[in-house]
Amino acid sequence: MQVLKISLPGSLRLRALVAGVGLGLLAGCGAAPGPDGVNDPFEPTNRKIHAFNRGVDQMFLGPTSKGYGRVIPKPVSRAIGNLADTLDLPGDIANNLLQFRVGDAAQNTLRLGTNVFFGVGGIFDTSTMLGLPGKPTDFGETLHVWGFGEGAYLEVPFSGPSTVRDATGTVVDIVMNPVRLAVPKREAMAATAIKLFSRVGDRDRFSETIESILYDSADSYAQARLLYLQNRRFTLNRGAATTTEDEYIDPYEDPYAE
Repeated sequence: MQVLKISLPGSLRLRALVAGVGLGLLAGCGAAPGPDGVNDPFEPTNRKIHAFNRGVDQMFLGPTSKGYGRVIPKPVSRAIGNLADTLDLPGDIANNLLQFRVGDAAQNTLRLGTNVFFGVGGIFDTSTMLGLPGKPTDFGETLHVWGFGEGAYLEVPFSGPSTVRDATGTVVDIVMNPVRLAVPKREAMAATAIKLFSRVGDRDRFSETIESILYDSADSYAQARLLYLQNRRFTLNRGAATTTEDEYIDPYEDPYAE
C-alpha cells in the first residue's frame, strides 16, 4: 500500500500548525469548572505527568539548578535573566497589540529600546532603574482577552501546570516568536540557550518555594494545581475580582493535608 505524502511550504506548515492548535483550543475550552473552581477531567493522566515532572526535578533540574547557583556568580546569573527578559519583549509587544493594549505595547517598546541601547544589549535592566517596569504577557492572555475560556487543567511534560488555553498560547508563542523568526538560526539558538539558562536560574532562586510545593505537600499535584490556577487567574484579571468562571481558590489550602 502506497502512502501519499504531501509536502507543504514552510509558511503553509506554520499556518496549518497554528490552525490545528486553534481547533484544539475550541474543542477543549467548552467545559466549565466544577463547584470547587477546578476543571480537571484529565486528572488521572495529569497525575502521571506530574509524577514524571517531579522525578525530572528531583533527579535532574533541582540538582542542576543548585549547582548552577553555586558556580555562576549572582551578577552573571542576573545578567542572563535580564537578557532573557529583553528577548521576551518583542513577543510581549506583539501580544500587547493583539490585546489592544497600546499603552502596554508602548511601554514595552520603550523598555526594549532602553535596555538594548543603554543596558548593553539587555545585560543590564536599565529601564527598571529608570522607573519603566515591563508589562509581560503571552498569547494565553491574548486568548483570555479575546474571550476564550481557560479550558481543562493540564500538566505538561517538562513544563508543569497549565490549561488548554495557556498550553495553546505557549505553542503559538514558540512558533510565532518574533526573535526566532527575525534573526538567523545560530542567533535564534543562542537566544533559546539564554532562556534555558535563565529558567535554571529561576529554579535555583525560587527553590525553597518550589520544593515546599513538590516535596512538603501531602498532595503536591493538588497543591501545584491550586497555586497555578489561582495565580494565573489573578494575573489575567489584573488583580480585579474574579469572574464566575474564575471562582476563588485558596492557594494556601492543602485539601489533602492530614
